Amino acid sequence: MKRVILTSPSGVGLTYADRADMVVPLIFRFVWGPLPTSHHLGEYLTGGYFRGDPEVRWSDLVARSPQSGLAHKELGLVWFCKAYGVEEIELWFDPSPSNQLQLVWILDYLRSEPYAAERTKLRLVDFDLLGADGDRLRDHAIRQLEVTEPDFEDARIAWEAYRSPTPELVSGLLNREFHTLPFLKPAMEELLAELPSPASGLGATEAQLLDLIAKGHNRTKELFEPGGLLETRVFDQWELGPLLEGLASGPMPAIAGLDPKLSTLPRHDARGRNAAYRRSRLSLTEFGQAVLAGREDFRRHNPIRRWWGGTLLTNERLWRWDREGRSLVSP
Repeated sequence: MKRVILTSPSGVGLTYADRADMVVPLIFRFVWGPLPTSHHLGEYLTGGYFRGDPEVRWSDLVARSPQSGLAHKELGLVWFCKAYGVEEIELWFDPSPSNQLQLVWILDYLRSEPYAAERTKLRLVDFDLLGADGDRLRDHAIRQLEVTEPDFEDARIAWEAYRSPTPELVSGLLNREFHTLPFLKPAMEELLAELPSPASGLGATEAQLLDLIAKGHNRTKELFEPGGLLETRVFDQWELGPLLEGLASGPMPAIAGLDPKLSTLPRHDARGRNAAYRRSRLSLTEFGQAVLAGREDFRRHNPIRRWWGGTLLTNERLWRWDREGRSLVSP
């Protein structure tokens, strides 16, 4: 039986686990920055290049296949599956918010492709793919589910909700049951928790950062490294840097000690920026201590312009999330 696995970058290790004829890591992350347009996402999967973005396609991280060589480099994803008689398309996405967003996106795409939809299976991966050793990826028993039309519809609803210009539809998903997608609702709640809180103006990860720095953890290496002190499942280490910079800049910064050279380095200078982060020795300002204690609202004194799914957060349109009450607070 010819089998293809679709997974996230976290699941790239499945390439060597002998689970399928081909493993396709889908590169997009949807938790930081503006979302790619539907056109860009479609071109990525159908094999086209698009102007203004890196020339990247679904096949770029796929190894040579013993059966088809490099033929997949010239075809769209579904076209390739048809041409080579793929009988099963397995979806391997772990419970992290980024993985669950990738899952609903790819399900929404596959539902409109009858050949692929009929062959799509879902693996309930209940552990983090990133860092899982080869033995676990190869031998661990993982439940497989059929994907039905209601499941495709659930994915469509969730993906459209996340792409909408306010978080209201995502908040509404918390009242909905997703029987075949059991990790989706917890992931959406984790994403909502990254909206500013009504009291401090901090998202969940921002609050963790301030709390750890207040406890004396002043080096970015111990804060950012995977499996480190910062217990975030939403952002990766490359997304934490801009989040930290937002807390350390503005009219009233909450954090002091961030290397000032960061403000002059271009975003693409990964080596220079990483060195600047490592030189930093972080501490809370007096204002930061008040924010952490809930006595001050960080967003009342500092600007924000950040994307949360399809929602552009600004000081004028600042949606907030009450984590204790599990409720959305409109601007």
